[in-house]
Amino acid sequence: MSLNTKGQEAYRSMVLSPFFKIGMLKEMPMGTIAGLKITELNQKQCKVTVPYKHINKNPFNTTYWAVLGMAAEMTSGALVQMYIHQLQPSVSMFVTNCTGKFIKRALGETTFICDEGEEIAAIIQKAIDTNKPQTIICTAKGYDKDGSLLTEFTFEWSLKARGK
Repeated sequence: MSLNTKGQEAYRSMVLSPFFKIGMLKEMPMGTIAGLKITELNQKQCKVTVPYKHINKNPFNTTYWAVLGMAAEMTSGALVQMYIHQLQPSVSMFVTNCTGKFIKRALGETTFICDEGEEIAAIIQKAIDTNKPQTIICTAKGYDKDGSLLTEFTFEWSLKARGK
């Protein structure tokens, strides 16, 4: 699926740039404070890391669930944004549902992976082709440095092509 490959590449270059933190400070200040970082973004998947640090922890000395959720949302959100960046007609995106499952304690850096990029692209194309809102449920799984599954979030995204 091609959608807008120039827009995708422009978005990828922007978020993988060392200067992205400056933009993130303006658009997503809590993500900046928490230390969220997009480490990989391509047409298939996005990886986001969140460190374990004092400001991110809860009274039980694990990473606070909301910080984990923020990083998890960013994985699928960055994939959606990559595909709709500079797209004409533009496409709106909105989270309509979210669930979280916690398997193990997050005691160190957590890496979230969403590998549904191709499905996201297809749904965006369908929203454009039909001019009707579409939804997709994306899964973001969080792993520790040893590759153990810590948590799993799902996000339902509503996607709608705007008028031409």
